[in-house]
Amino acid sequence: QLQLVESGGGLVQVGDSLRLSCAASGRSFSSYALGWFRQAPGKEREFVAGVSYSGATTKYADSVKGRFTISRDNAKNTVYLQMNSLKPEDTAVYYCARAYSTVVVTPPTQDNLYEDWGQGTQVTVSS
Repeated sequence: QLQLVESGGGLVQVGDSLRLSCAASGRSFSSYALGWFRQAPGKEREFVAGVSYSGATTKYADSVKGRFTISRDNAKNTVYLQMNSLKPEDTAVYYCARAYSTVVVTPPTQDNLYEDWGQGTQVTVSS
């Protein structure tokens, strides 16, 4: 089990950048794929990006591909989401979570395959 804490959200302008961090405590951080999800008001939670346990494999939602980059530092037990060219539709609460099992290599896109969700960090992109 991991305890995940997101940070780095804030209020930015269209076209700005933000880097979100998700710090983990607990054992075996480096054994799990991790994912970033987001939830906008009145909408369902959606997959944003995922990274394999080693960092070698990443996956992105089409809506963020080319603008967002997920990475991880297993020595620091932290996963990052670099967000560039932000748009108003990126406004949401962003969550990180770990894949449900160490056997999962390619990060899943379904939120029901993740556990140990963080509390979220708000990202607001103003036009």
